[in-house]
Amino acid sequence: MSFPWLSVIAALPLIGAVALALAPRSRRIAAPLALAVSVLALALGLVAALTQFDPGGGFQLTEQHVWIASLGAYYAMGVDGIGLTLVLLTLVLTPIVILASWHDGDEGRWSTNAFFAWILALEGLAVGVFAATDVFLFYVLFEATLVPIYFLIGGFGGARRNYAAVKFLLFSLLGGLLMLASVVGLYVVAADNGGPTYLLSELSQLPMDETTGRWLFLGFFIAFAVKAPMFPVHTWLPDAAQAATPGTSVLLVSILDKIGTFGMIRFCLGLFPEASQWASPVIIVLAVVSVLYGALLAIGQDDMRRLIAYTSVSHFGFIVLGIFVFTSQGGSGSTLYMFNHGMSTAALFLVTGMLIHRHGSARISDYGGVQRSAPVLAGFFLVAGLSSLSLPGLSPFVSEFLVLAGTFRRSEVAAVAAVLGIVLAALYILLMYKRTMNGPVRDSLPATRDLGTRERLALAPLIAVIVVLGFFPQVLLDVIDPAVGATLDVVGVEQPAPDVMVSEGSLP
Repeated sequence: MSFPWLSVIAALPLIGAVALALAPRSRRIAAPLALAVSVLALALGLVAALTQFDPGGGFQLTEQHVWIASLGAYYAMGVDGIGLTLVLLTLVLTPIVILASWHDGDEGRWSTNAFFAWILALEGLAVGVFAATDVFLFYVLFEATLVPIYFLIGGFGGARRNYAAVKFLLFSLLGGLLMLASVVGLYVVAADNGGPTYLLSELSQLPMDETTGRWLFLGFFIAFAVKAPMFPVHTWLPDAAQAATPGTSVLLVSILDKIGTFGMIRFCLGLFPEASQWASPVIIVLAVVSVLYGALLAIGQDDMRRLIAYTSVSHFGFIVLGIFVFTSQGGSGSTLYMFNHGMSTAALFLVTGMLIHRHGSARISDYGGVQRSAPVLAGFFLVAGLSSLSLPGLSPFVSEFLVLAGTFRRSEVAAVAAVLGIVLAALYILLMYKRTMNGPVRDSLPATRDLGTRERLALAPLIAVIVVLGFFPQVLLDVIDPAVGATLDVVGVEQPAPDVMVSEGSLP
């Protein structure tokens, strides 16, 4: 590419973060500057996607420069339809989070400038992660994303923020160490086959014996399962979501955790196709367990933030399930699910955060009849909740349907078990809405102030995207499908043709 689109888009928020660190300590300066930088990054991303990207053209917007010659490491960037979708998710959500979190940095242990600087730093690093086509570069950025989230939780969260931040960091570092072992293993394999390299395009062509491939696969997969998060390495998420600010929870669950499922597609399937097929039966079982386990625990929660966190464990189970059934419907549904889940969970975290901020309590049992005094808040809450339970007409429905359709072609038992997660989703969402928004107003609960203009502006784009993609998902599927097809070609699976009943005389 003549113009380094991805580098500029990733560097802009990082430069903005440095500028905020050097700027005078004031929310009047920090918040508008952070919003302006994030909007500019979004604008550049949309221009690149609309004018420079061909959905059927493989990896595009590519850049490649020698970084560490002795390791065979390159500064290499590029996106296919899967990477582009997640880059856009990052760019869309960041300004929304900044607008919704306008005052959230005021009460932290550090300055408001630091709060918004860490948000911008995370945005830039996440774009780099989704665009990296060199394994060593990906690993460095993968680990670097831990730093902004750690400080956002530990510096600006609520009660038990130190415990939650340290637990998140320990889980993530453990997964990262396992990945590092596999990264070193790839170096050895590449060096034994002509010279060290970390470029995805070259590593995917390396001959690798079965045992080595499976051990290296496990290092990557476990790291991504922690990040995703999957059962049984998910326990850090409810604590982090409960302690973090609403905006930080959005960044964590809607963007950072998607690195895990993205990595499964890009690296586990792309580099270790045989090992991916070998491990898929166990992974499918774990994915179904995540779907049901997360949903059941969500039903029993009284804290709204923990409830949403457990719903995400369930939703990530659907995403992983679609990836490892190795069907085009499952793969496309999983990638679309990553985007749609990011939007619906962001709306749910932000609107519940606005409610909690008004009354100082996250306990469902402390609320009742909120819709009487705050009908707009209740309306946003309802649409966000219905999208989380995948109501037809809202965007998550399409992705969930595709995952289940793809799963049914691989395993009818897994598909039927996963369907129970949809039923349970209706329970935990509708019960939460009923107990907080409907019924009589509690005597101990003062009237709830309805959403202000800034809050409505932050939530409105999320709801708009959820509704539009609910009716027109092909806009994203046209970008995603070719990349999913290319990934399945690497895995080497033959997809069964669907069974179609044809009546006699219906064909010419």
